[in-house]
Amino acid sequence: MPLQNRVDPWGNLVASPAKGTLMGNRGGRIHRDDQTLGRRRWASNRWIACEMQFKGRHRAVWGNSYTELFFLDEVTALAAGHRPCFECRRDEAKAFLGPRKLADFDRALHAERRAAPEPVDPAAVADGVMVEMDGAAYARRGSRLLRWDFAGYGDAVPVTPAMQAKLLTPPAIAAILQSGYQPRWHASAQQWDD
Repeated sequence: MPLQNRVDPWGNLVASPAKGTLMGNRGGRIHRDDQTLGRRRWASNRWIACEMQFKGRHRAVWGNSYTELFFLDEVTALAAGHRPCFECRRDEAKAFLGPRKLADFDRALHAERRAAPEPVDPAAVADGVMVEMDGAAYARRGSRLLRWDFAGYGDAVPVTPAMQAKLLTPPAIAAILQSGYQPRWHASAQQWDD
């Protein structure tokens, strides 16, 4: 049975057999010795998204160290409130953070993760931003919204001015995407390129 370590765009931890393209953590260990989650869903405000492989390191998932989490792609990780890791993804992390101070950004981002989703016009968000419509998550890619699933992106709907949605990607991350940061997408999103 899969561990409860797949992250959805709302930041929920779910047991799913689907494999992701990035791993990460929420600042430490949040699982118990029997490989189930405790009550906490984070150990600190430093939520990161990492490479699946780095310098040949091998880990026992949900062993004695931090709780490994897995994301479909970076778009999903960003929506869930994770940022690029400064160890294994240094260049991307520097491009993502820009001149912002890391500790200040992590504090502000943590407050945003805990806030209720805001209404948003999907036509006004940048590529890579996730929104919720009718209980489902969609990622903006070009002129479309791609429906998210643990296995990849499925149906695409054209973005129209009449759409109503809630912003899933935290506002601080949505602003970084708006300013030009290019997140990594799962291969399933490429079928919808304009």
